[in-house]
Amino acid sequence: MSTPEPRTCASCGRTIEWRKKWERDWDSVRYCSAACRRRRTSPQDEALEAAVADLLARSSRATGIAASDAARAVGGDDWRELVEPARRAARRLAAAGEVEIVQGGRAVDPSTARGEFRIRRR
Repeated sequence: MSTPEPRTCASCGRTIEWRKKWERDWDSVRYCSAACRRRRTSPQDEALEAAVADLLARSSRATGIAASDAARAVGGDDWRELVEPARRAARRLAAAGEVEIVQGGRAVDPSTARGEFRIRRR
């Protein structure tokens, strides 16, 4: 069997790498790891996705927003613990084609982006 087309993890938004052991049940693979399977998506994740979309609607396309902006909008005073979930929400939106992840002014692959990145409308 040839390598099938890549998938996106339903939890973190990263590309799922095909593995030989998944050959028979590739159609049912939704998560890239056991940690993502345990985490899944929560109402808080949906709120972060909505916050990203709302903030992007109000920002300029050139600058976009940071993941911490969405975390602040949802988390209030406890926003710091929501930065990584906001990054995951941005990667899921990028996989869906709604936004793009930008580093150094250039669009990058959300699966491989490390460090700070900006989120802007497509």
